[in-house]
Order: sequence, then structure tokens, then C-alpha cells
Amino acid sequence: METAVKLFFSSPKFAVAGASQNTSKFGYRVLAWYHTHGLPVTPINPTSSEISLPSEAYSTVASPSALENPSQTALSVITPPNVTRKILEEAKSVGIQAVWLQPGSFDEEDLEYAKANFKAAVGGPGGRGGEGWCVLVDGESALKAVKRDWKSQKL
Repeated sequence: METAVKLFFSSPKFAVAGASQNTSKFGYRVLAWYHTHGLPVTPINPTSSEISLPSEAYSTVASPSALENPSQTALSVITPPNVTRKILEEAKSVGIQAVWLQPGSFDEEDLEYAKANFKAAVGGPGGRGGEGWCVLVDGESALKAVKRDWKSQKL
């Protein structure tokens, strides 16, 4: 799974399916995490045109197919399990290479689908938290590992 995590964070762009304006929801918190870490992120929310963080407002797109460069975008999925498969199928159809399924966003079939259809699929048991791989818990160390790899390759 560590290899998938590194591949995920090697993407030049990121998107959050299930991004929310509600500050108590994980969709908001994960979007804010990408923003705080200076990563280029696009929120995906079919019912809202904009999501505002304290220091920036982000225009949303309605679905993965509306992303500017989906093949260059890693996708965090924070949707209810009954929506996740549709998001994954659309992500695959537009060329997204890496997905991160947040805890609670998928069932076992969705995880297997992601592992079979994407170059990198993060999710399920593991990570540092007790609920499985989570951007909010595991993202920091993974991002640092990718940056170390970039620096060593540039030497």
C-alpha cells in the first residue's frame, strides 16, 4: 500500500469527490488539508458551485469528467458507499490513474474495483489510524516521503 500512497502523491493535481461546505464533514476537512499543504486541488460537488475555506474559495466541478486534466489528477473519494462505485467508474473512464478511498466511503467490492482498475488505489486496512488509510492521518508522512524521493532523484 505504501507504493500506492507514493504514486498517489506523485500526481501533479488532486480532486476531492464529496467535498463539502459543511466544516464538520470530512469532505470539507480533506479539501482543507490539500489547501493547507499547498497542493492544487479541485472540489467535486454536483450541488454547489463553490466551496469556501477561510483563506480561499474554490470553484467546484460536478463530476470527475468535468476535471480540467483528469489523467493528471489523483482523486480522493469521500462519498457515501452507494455513490462511490459510480465515481470510480467515471474516474476510470476519464483516465484518472490514482484514487484514495477514505474510510467509510466504500465497501469491499469498491475497494477491489479500485485496485483492479487504477494504477494506484489507496484504502482499506492499514495506515496509522484505527479506521484504515486516511489522508488526514497518513497524508503528511506520505507527502514527506514523496518529497524526499523527488529530492534524491534531482541530486
